[in-house]
Amino acid sequence: MSDKPSARERILAAAVRQIAREGIDGVRIARIAMAAGVSTSLVHYHFDSRDALLAEALDYSYARAGDARISSGELPANSHAERLQSMIDQCLPTSEALQDDWVLWVELWLRAVRNPELRPVAEELYARLHAWFAGEIATGVQSGEFAACDADEVADLALALLDGYGIRALIGDSAISIERARRDVAAALAARLGVGEWLVGESAVQTGEPAPSAARAAARPVRTAPSM
Repeated sequence: MSDKPSARERILAAAVRQIAREGIDGVRIARIAMAAGVSTSLVHYHFDSRDALLAEALDYSYARAGDARISSGELPANSHAERLQSMIDQCLPTSEALQDDWVLWVELWLRAVRNPELRPVAEELYARLHAWFAGEIATGVQSGEFAACDADEVADLALALLDGYGIRALIGDSAISIERARRDVAAALAARLGVGEWLVGESAVQTGEPAPSAARAAARPVRTAPSM
């Protein structure tokens, strides 16, 4: 089978780039068609409106960037704390591609406020992110690495912090750098999960490098798995 993207995939990829750079209201179908190498009539065939285009582009962006990240093979395997730190990094605008994803999120937030038909799209995307975080936290609790907690509540806290810090980092707020966002979100979750001040060590949060295994073991008390 050919790995060449379909016309629909090329349209969605082009739409993601255009929306991220110009906003949904600045998107021109002709530009998307040109970037995707298709006719404008084919773009109109697939998308009835700008809101439909935004919804589909967000879902495509999530499937491409989100689902690709949400796989055990691409996260650190040494500990649940390291995996959680990696998840934090992947949900902040730490690269050009992630910045594009963030701009699409902002477009969705703004339009969902004014257009109730888009709210289920936002809710479903949040539900998928919530399940990702809650699942990792619950597994860490079950293994005894994290203190007993309500995994759903901590996942909600994680997403709220990521949204708040992420938007300020995205707009270039001088008070909130990416490094501070990573550090503060990690510290807040570490406190709720009972692993000390940091998920993987202060130097690891600041540099993005995993903390040494010995340091993690010395800093984290041994816990027995909670009864289920």
